[in-house]
Amino acid sequence: MDEITSREKILKEVRNGLMTKLDNPYVSVNLEKPIMKPLEESIDLQFAQELSALGGKFIFCENEKELTDILSLLLKEENIGPLFCKHQDLRKHLDLAKIEYLSKDEDLKDCKSGLTECEFLIARFGSALMSSSLSSGRKLYSWPEVHLIVAYASQLVPETSDAIIGMRERYNGVLPSMMTMVTGASRTADIEKTLVMGAHGPKELFVFFIDDLME
Repeated sequence: MDEITSREKILKEVRNGLMTKLDNPYVSVNLEKPIMKPLEESIDLQFAQELSALGGKFIFCENEKELTDILSLLLKEENIGPLFCKHQDLRKHLDLAKIEYLSKDEDLKDCKSGLTECEFLIARFGSALMSSSLSSGRKLYSWPEVHLIVAYASQLVPETSDAIIGMRERYNGVLPSMMTMVTGASRTADIEKTLVMGAHGPKELFVFFIDDLME
């Protein structure tokens, strides 16, 4: 009986709260004024700075050939193989460069690094927007120790709102079931205030930025 009474009491308070109209306590706030300050740098430089500040590595590439040259060297020098990749176009570039990789789902657990595409890059936060509609799915950007993202200058936008607008246009208003922003390597300080990298995902993040807007 006490449980029923408590439940009814809570529901009654909720109903009363919904029925009671409260005055807006923030009438002086100008909703048309931007919340964020304007970006001080060009959006590509802003993205690179924000990414680097969070421990990510920004690598500029003029084209896909330079991408595979740098990637091949990185795999050897940093010892971050085996590499996993699902994206068909990226795999074509890897094949041309004779870079070995794995692509079957059952092999993911044995890979140290994962190469993925992304939806957008967000300059404000140095973030990459990922979604479940990408060929990499929900696992590849979070499972390997090292996350390698290939992105193009045409995917770079200033703000998160611009990325969401772009997603609505790209998917005709029906957004993917999952979207998330990857901002630097995974980290946590929940345990005794000690920063731990790679606690819930990759320890390292590399963004290969290809300028497809060069004239």
